[in-house]
Amino acid sequence: MSRLNFHHLHYFWAVAREGHLTRTAARLHVSQSALSAQIRQLEEQLGQPLFTRSGRSLQLTEAGQLALGYADTIFAAGTELVALLREGRRDERQVLRVGAVATLSRNFQENFLRPLLSRTDVELVLHSGHLAELLARLRVHTLDLVLSNQRVQASADHPWRCRRIARQPVSLVGQPRPRGRAFRFPAELAEVPLLLPGRDSDLRAGFDLMCEQLGIRYRLRAEVDDMALLRLLARDSDSVALLPTVVVQDELRSKRLVEYAVVPDLHENFYAISVKRHFEPPLLKALLQQPEAAVLGALAA
Repeated sequence: MSRLNFHHLHYFWAVAREGHLTRTAARLHVSQSALSAQIRQLEEQLGQPLFTRSGRSLQLTEAGQLALGYADTIFAAGTELVALLREGRRDERQVLRVGAVATLSRNFQENFLRPLLSRTDVELVLHSGHLAELLARLRVHTLDLVLSNQRVQASADHPWRCRRIARQPVSLVGQPRPRGRAFRFPAELAEVPLLLPGRDSDLRAGFDLMCEQLGIRYRLRAEVDDMALLRLLARDSDSVALLPTVVVQDELRSKRLVEYAVVPDLHENFYAISVKRHFEPPLLKALLQQPEAAVLGALAA
């Protein structure tokens, strides 16, 4: 196999960053036709198209996204080499790109990333979105890891590595009750307004099944897909919320909210999803080896 032409790669990298062939050609002081020819030669060598046209702009293909990730690394290393040899300094910063399902608890995400938050040698790039969108980015290595509360199955076409990193019982929480009156579970479920996850949630399905089996008709005040919003509504209303306690860990510590009951046989699972890579980001290993109590923000006894 012929060696990669780094001159061609640099032109591709510049166009990918600019997203526009004409502007890139003007900035690099080359003709548009010459720039196009260089990129075509790179595509021929790689055996994959790197761009598709969208009006006057260019969009990266999946292969283009993957090539861009490698190009970023290659040219960042070149910049570091120049700085080291000319100025005697070395940039040791590592970059970790993490995606999280939009509805996932923000507290859980922060707990998981906390070991890296105070490190000056680490740059975190965080993305939020739908699971399918995040997995597409993970597949082409523009993300290093995806955090989710849904398990994904590996296949020949989708070589996911899905690891459960935490599991937490689901609780009913609400504001402190007058004179510390205990919540009567499950009888009182029919008497209080409830804040529940959306109907597509496994938690909601499990809760509804339990209520059906017990013959309980509950009062629904709101169903909420987003855990961050569910946290706010639990904190600022007189309703009782169904959620894993990591979502309201700060409110439980401050006693603004209290745990009324743990719902039997109902759990939230938290997963870390990655793909097999030749060069695994070393930062991931330490994150994935954290104790479960740390990422769930376990309350002190």
